[in-house]
Amino acid sequence: MTETSSGAALLQVEVVNQVATLTLNSPSKRNALEPAMRDELASHIRTIRDDTSIRAVIITGAGGHFCSGGDLRNIASANLDNSGWLRRMQTLHQWVYDLMTLDRPVIAAVDGAAAGAGFSLAMAADFVLATPRAWFNMSFLKVGLVPDVGAFYSLPRIVGVQRAKEIMLSARDVSAQEALRLGLVMELHEPAQLLPRAQAMANSFVGASPAAVALIKRSLQDALGGGLTSLLATEANAQSMAAGTTAHQEAVHRFLTKQPLSFVWPPHDPQA
Repeated sequence: MTETSSGAALLQVEVVNQVATLTLNSPSKRNALEPAMRDELASHIRTIRDDTSIRAVIITGAGGHFCSGGDLRNIASANLDNSGWLRRMQTLHQWVYDLMTLDRPVIAAVDGAAAGAGFSLAMAADFVLATPRAWFNMSFLKVGLVPDVGAFYSLPRIVGVQRAKEIMLSARDVSAQEALRLGLVMELHEPAQLLPRAQAMANSFVGASPAAVALIKRSLQDALGGGLTSLLATEANAQSMAAGTTAHQEAVHRFLTKQPLSFVWPPHDPQA
């Protein structure tokens, strides 16, 4: 087992068995995305993108909350004009793009508040696990802003355009139970079991074909925007690439010789 950790003030980073866990760590502010935390998050996402030994990523928050969104005190004190806001958003969008196009599974483990940019950050993950006490709010309109951190891309793809409009324009709370019904959340787990379940899920992907995972994620990004002809071409190209990998050949050999497969789903249930 390899294990490394970084005890940064606002972001805790741990890599165990090829799974990176990023913990937003400012409990007194419900893990608001203040600039220093955002910069650390951006830096570590870049590092993970370039480190192919990391096979899955977990994003979570410390102190009983996921992320309460942007730091409004910092935003107000910055006193940005239009061009300043544009530069701020362009900087933000680089790490958001890196996260949303990461070629490995990303799991958000959400407890407590996921508001504003925190809601958007959770939606940027491939899988969202939550506790029954988690709640979500696209709170931007309350302060006269529009959703960011990729929400215009992610939210309508999950719940549909009409429901995304309602969630964004009402700026209302969405409970964990409603989030589960809407497909915003994949599973609900009690707080003590949330991170173990996320870890078990992430560990399952350590045995998966990295090429196949990357090709599936890349193809799905284009799935809603392309016609049948272009998607069939994408499928053909992706399958030809996956079929040429060692992971595919080894998996076929294991299957034919009745050996355990490297990728096993579902992952171990920590509540079992």
